[in-house]
Amino acid sequence: MLEVDLGPGIRAGFTTRHGGISPSPWESLNLGLGVGDDPARVRSNRARVADLVGVPVLFGTQVHGTHALTVSGPGEPSAGVGQGVPGAAGTGARLPPDSVGEADALVAAATGAVGVLVADCVPVLLADPTSRVVAAVHAGRRGLVHGVVGTALRAMALAGARLDRVRAVVGPCACGTCYEVPATMRDDVAAGRPTTRSTTTWGTAALDLPAGVEADLVSGGVQHVTRVRACTIEDDRFYSHRRATRGGLRSGRFAGVVALTD
Repeated sequence: MLEVDLGPGIRAGFTTRHGGISPSPWESLNLGLGVGDDPARVRSNRARVADLVGVPVLFGTQVHGTHALTVSGPGEPSAGVGQGVPGAAGTGARLPPDSVGEADALVAAATGAVGVLVADCVPVLLADPTSRVVAAVHAGRRGLVHGVVGTALRAMALAGARLDRVRAVVGPCACGTCYEVPATMRDDVAAGRPTTRSTTTWGTAALDLPAGVEADLVSGGVQHVTRVRACTIEDDRFYSHRRATRGGLRSGRFAGVVALTD
């Protein structure tokens, strides 16, 4: 795991593709249950991550929305704690047993660990070590446009965090010079978030999603923002949906994980 510093009492980082038991094409630490891998292998891989951080990691069902769910402890969400800060409408689909709920941001207070799964989208880890409130955010293009970062920050504040104390790390993701999109899509997104406007190294329209995430964090009151400058499309330590599909393969998922330690 690529560890990052979010302050005392916090263990945080981003898993890589290595250290698990999944065979090709997911090799080897695939943590995604929806990509065709054997669920038993995925759960074994997730157990390895739990051993690494010292507590089971809770994951939600991600739908590229803006819903934030606050959980407590290493088990199921406590009654009444699964508070949704208003966001995108849910799908209404039945949730898998490994999911704590439909959400693209998970917040934990006092104890526990939360994570998000990605393979080009932006994973964001957040912590207020003083208040002992942490969050993991899945910021894809749609989630970013509709405000998932701001929703996560509001959920952290409701759980007791002070935003001027929050530390944030923007994790490995598709970079702004590799994430090619149609020009109309770039223009639509950049109209609301100018920092996302970009161009590929080969001269076509692109989006810089991590730049948009950083801008939303700063505008939301976060004063300490760092970024892991690794592009998932270029860096094969991490899973990449775009890189895999170019080769006709299915991609696994790596995780951004943040845990409250004793």
